[in-house]
Amino acid sequence: MTQEAHVTQGPLTTEAGAPVADNQNSETAGIGGPVLVQDQALLEKLAHFNRERIPERVVHARGAGAYGTFTLTRDVSQWTRAAFLSEVGKETETFLRFSTVAGNLGSADAVRDPRGFALKFYTEEGNYDLVGNNTPVFFIKDAIKFPDFIHTQKRDPYTGSQEADNVWDFWGLSPESTHQVTWLFGDRGIPATLRHMNGYGSHTYQWNNEAGEVFWVKYHFKTDQGIKNLTTEEANRLSGVDPDSHQRDLREAIERGDFPSWTVQVQIMPAADAATYRFNPFDLTKVWPHGDYPPVEIGKLELNRNPENIFAEVEQSIFSPAHFVPGIGPSPDKMLQGRLFAYGDAHRYRVGINADHLPVNRPHATEARTNSRDGYLYDGRHAGSKNYEPNSFGGPAQTGRPLWQPVPVDGTTGNHEAPSHAEDDDFVQAGNLYRLLSEDEKARLIDNLAQFIAKVSRDGIAERAVNNFRRADGDFGERLEDAVQALRA
Repeated sequence: MTQEAHVTQGPLTTEAGAPVADNQNSETAGIGGPVLVQDQALLEKLAHFNRERIPERVVHARGAGAYGTFTLTRDVSQWTRAAFLSEVGKETETFLRFSTVAGNLGSADAVRDPRGFALKFYTEEGNYDLVGNNTPVFFIKDAIKFPDFIHTQKRDPYTGSQEADNVWDFWGLSPESTHQVTWLFGDRGIPATLRHMNGYGSHTYQWNNEAGEVFWVKYHFKTDQGIKNLTTEEANRLSGVDPDSHQRDLREAIERGDFPSWTVQVQIMPAADAATYRFNPFDLTKVWPHGDYPPVEIGKLELNRNPENIFAEVEQSIFSPAHFVPGIGPSPDKMLQGRLFAYGDAHRYRVGINADHLPVNRPHATEARTNSRDGYLYDGRHAGSKNYEPNSFGGPAQTGRPLWQPVPVDGTTGNHEAPSHAEDDDFVQAGNLYRLLSEDEKARLIDNLAQFIAKVSRDGIAERAVNNFRRADGDFGERLEDAVQALRA
């Protein structure tokens, strides 16, 4: 059932509320004369129109979103004191934004690209944002490399197009990307719909309970609709026929009451395990094998309401992994640490310093009480209240209790690599993933990779890229080399 149009009573007005006498003809100096600068309705319309688009996101520009509910199905108080995770059956409002990574706002949905899975929980203790992807790993492990990585995915400064040379040059020189690239060029690289894919928190996060005990966790959102993917040929056809396929599918499913849902699971690692675990547990290019830390089901996520205005609620929505609530916090993951700054900074630039005042971004069950005032789009919500702390006028005060537990550190400052663990190899998990695939899945993976690598024009780049996959698995590398050579013959 589609949304009914809103009916507005009364005359058309200017932004200041004055009635508009004529919305068909500009005011001129006589019939056929030049337009007058005093035509405030005209100037206001044109000026507003010029500013109707805010800067698009540098990454994750192409997005769709929906509101829903998270329902807790398991008591997790032994691991976290977060209030929204405190009682079986408790429901929390959510907003989920899906997105592609590399494309711009007008790009097609059905493309080979990771999908953003950004989830906002409107909890009674403030908003908790979980900003993840539809893959459990990523291309790099340190945020200092993120701008360089994205530059290779975007348009080349000379050609104005994405260049295979740039993509494979970076990936070949960054062997930690091998695992994620194997994911991306496999069958799950192009989901059939947003409803038929998993979501992951990807990073490692801290949970802490009332006793102050610390646990490291990873989030998994398993689609209840089942996994469905597109082949490269199917996606190419769909992108031309219906570039909005994923957005339309999500909206129409919710309109007809076919609410998509995900089973929410967490992997839980006692803090003491981290130092001696065989992989660095804070490395975003690695997964925790389920045999080591089996996923524990904790809840259900359902999407059941479409936004009424895409710009106001999807484009102006902001998410930051720095938005934590008591009982949940960050980990030493170097990619996460960089994102704690970068996301908030991007939104302050893109939407404005008061983006958190917008309805989609405001806490629902509590009130934001800060001393931040003024700036672009400030709505005067604080009236004449004092804007400093401490004060003796009844203003908000600190609680004295941190949201998460401190993490011990030692050593000297410097540009350090992450600590080494027994199996911290850039190729082990990529090889394990390849060996899990069926023969048909391996054939499609190799063909997808070969089609792209064969576009490389510069000597050495293709060979270096193929060699990384050979180091993951000998069969993988040999078959890929043969496929690339056949295409370039």
